[in-house]
Amino acid sequence: MKRPVSPPPSQRIQTGVDIVRVDRIARLVREHAQSEKEIFTPGELEYCRGKRRMYEHLAARFAGKEAVLKAFGTGLAQRMRWTDVEIVREGGGRPCVRLHGRVAERAVEERLVDLDVSLSHTDGLAVAHAIAVWPGEG
Repeated sequence: MKRPVSPPPSQRIQTGVDIVRVDRIARLVREHAQSEKEIFTPGELEYCRGKRRMYEHLAARFAGKEAVLKAFGTGLAQRMRWTDVEIVREGGGRPCVRLHGRVAERAVEERLVDLDVSLSHTDGLAVAHAIAVWPGEG
């Protein structure tokens, strides 16, 4: 049996998780058309609109944004916008995060070492988990 891997003492790990009902995001986007531009980047919208189950993909991205902000320990704080956290796909299809605006500034200020996100969705729920690695206290 392998020993659990611990971060070096010079690093700390913070996690964030979020789960959201797909119908909540579908209703939000359908009933408040402007909200999709406040929550999702043009790239996220383009990607999701090209999918057969668009609302599941939008919900997963919404959960991903929430999970990242929770891993930052801030939630949606002052001057931060939903579009400051963008969920994109790497070449192989794996989701990854691009930071913009105030969230990117905070990552630089706090010396973010690494950030990872995982998304999953069904016809009813979307879930995301994010891990942020920061320099340690010492």
